[in-house]
Amino acid sequence: MFETTDPNSIQLNSQGQLKHFITTEGLTRELLTEIIDTADSFVDMSAQQVKKVPLLRGKTVVNLFFESSTRTLSTFELAAKRLSADVLNLNISTSSTSKGETLKDTLQTLEAMHSDMFVVRHSDSGATHFIAEHVTPNVAVINAGDGRHAHPTQAMLDMLTIKRHKGDFSPLVVAIVGDILHSRVARSQIHALRTLGAAEIRVIAPTTLLPRNIEALGVKVFTHMESGLKDADVVIMLRLQKERMQSALLPSESEFYKLFGLTNEKLQHAKPNAVVMHPGPINRGVEIESAVADGPQSLILDQVTNGIAVRMAVMSMSMSGQMTEKNLKAEA
Repeated sequence: MFETTDPNSIQLNSQGQLKHFITTEGLTRELLTEIIDTADSFVDMSAQQVKKVPLLRGKTVVNLFFESSTRTLSTFELAAKRLSADVLNLNISTSSTSKGETLKDTLQTLEAMHSDMFVVRHSDSGATHFIAEHVTPNVAVINAGDGRHAHPTQAMLDMLTIKRHKGDFSPLVVAIVGDILHSRVARSQIHALRTLGAAEIRVIAPTTLLPRNIEALGVKVFTHMESGLKDADVVIMLRLQKERMQSALLPSESEFYKLFGLTNEKLQHAKPNAVVMHPGPINRGVEIESAVADGPQSLILDQVTNGIAVRMAVMSMSMSGQMTEKNLKAEA
């Protein structure tokens, strides 16, 4: 666990623009809306004959993944390439970090290659924040997931998906279901939903998978699936983070599915036009049944498409914020 200061003291420049993207916590509604609107303009690029824009032409983006994730890595790589950046994927398992090189030494090596952006995924909470505090000025840092702390681009692709299908956030009841305790995605979603003005945010989970004092984040807690889903507009299922569980927090996967897995029968308690989401990868028959995951209310494939657009938006906005700060310092 890394000790960190207020993230907004380093993730925003003097003009209030993103220069890093570490967390959704503390960001203004205007800034979150700007991310959504910028990403929305990129969504339809996949249907165009030419899928590139020159916003990061000449820039080098390093995907620095200390924790494996094929889906997240591939979407960040594709997003960077669609922005015309040069991309380096660093294989941490075969790099000198596995031979005892410190994180700071690794960063200095990468900075010597004149990198412009680090996309960082790390198993320790606060690692991305630590990197953003210690990198050379003018290098943007994007959090691709750190420990149990935050996964802000996943949260923002979920916000974009909700916005495109539901419009205004203010009347929405959003239910987040499953392993809340270990989920960095859930924390980032809750902060974003609260800032964007969702009417009600619910978390639904067994008591063993609920963090202490989760109510302090402004959510309503339910330990019964059917009552938690009642009249929900959006249902977000979470993956069971079995690799992060330190003890037997569940009697069995089958018992979890029986009580908290999303089936068509349980979905009937939500509003008839409710949409279903999942950050992936899906454990079918554990968190959600295939009939729901592949059904007409599922937005899971839309989330994948929107993920590329959101990552393009965050990368271009962060690099723009870095350049603005660089120019202001040069003028001063």
